[in-house]
Amino acid sequence: MQKQTAGRRSLAALPKAHLHLHFTGSLSVPALARLAEARNMELPSKLIDGVALDVPYSKRGWNRFQHLYDVARAAVRGEEALRVVVRNAAAEDAAEGSRRLELQVDPTSYASSVGGLQEALEIVCDEAKLASATTGVQVGIIVAASRVRHPLDARTLARIAARHAGQGAGEVCAFGLNNNEREGRTHEWEGAFRIARRAGLPGVPHGGELLGADHLEEVVEHLEPARIGHGVRAVEDADLLSRMVDKGITFEVCPASNVQLGVYKEHHDVPLRALVDAGANVALGADDPLLFLSRLTDQYETAREVHGLNDAELARLAKSSIEASFAPAEDKRRWVSEVDDWLTAP
Repeated sequence: MQKQTAGRRSLAALPKAHLHLHFTGSLSVPALARLAEARNMELPSKLIDGVALDVPYSKRGWNRFQHLYDVARAAVRGEEALRVVVRNAAAEDAAEGSRRLELQVDPTSYASSVGGLQEALEIVCDEAKLASATTGVQVGIIVAASRVRHPLDARTLARIAARHAGQGAGEVCAFGLNNNEREGRTHEWEGAFRIARRAGLPGVPHGGELLGADHLEEVVEHLEPARIGHGVRAVEDADLLSRMVDKGITFEVCPASNVQLGVYKEHHDVPLRALVDAGANVALGADDPLLFLSRLTDQYETAREVHGLNDAELARLAKSSIEASFAPAEDKRRWVSEVDDWLTAP
């Protein structure tokens, strides 16, 4: 197995799971450009200029991010485009050593181009199963509601997700809540998460990135997450962090997006080391590589180069990501063993 230097192994070869990746945001710039060209759609330069999005920590900054995401999403229309997104995501993760990818999608965004919510999700799940077979990356699907839509819409999504619930390739493995944390009242989505849990779908809502510990406490109380999307602001409340660690909630930490969205000024400000030292389970994620131009292995590189994690600690992060995935238990055991092989290889 290739090493970069003595004692510094190839992070692209490190077996890992990718648990925080958004659907359209998973695209590479060339893949998006091809989809737009097929629709005779002109993309703004900020999406294709090779410069990572960098916006201020404010609602205006978030709105700039969301506008570009919405423009990119407009290029994803029709069955073949949905399949391209899934194939692209699986192929990119295969190149980075991922064994399991849990790709997050809100079918509402694509339903009108394929005949409905159910149809959109069926296409995504079908392609996830096919891509798993061709790339070797086991692709599960997370159905996520949006804070900018009515909470009753989330209940509809939860019921549709429940019909496809499972742990394997091409199955829906969890239920999430994304978009601007400043929108809505968290308790209003409690019903949708109850529906999902009754179907065996764990909760993986976003929280603790754009808003602080008080808001994160509401997410933990009302939505009962198994994992939290981001959650980095938990370090602002030691008691909350301790309780989340005790509950076994995994933190899906996305260092690049935390900086590019202005949550932290510099990469070394992201509290990755503080979370690890507090005993938290941490799974690194890329969030939206299309806009931040930083994929999964880049997050591990940041953990090594900026936060000073050694190979053993990086292997622990990779194991945490695998163990926090919703893959079948036998698969997780095999992948964890492969992490050990990576760490002990000469």
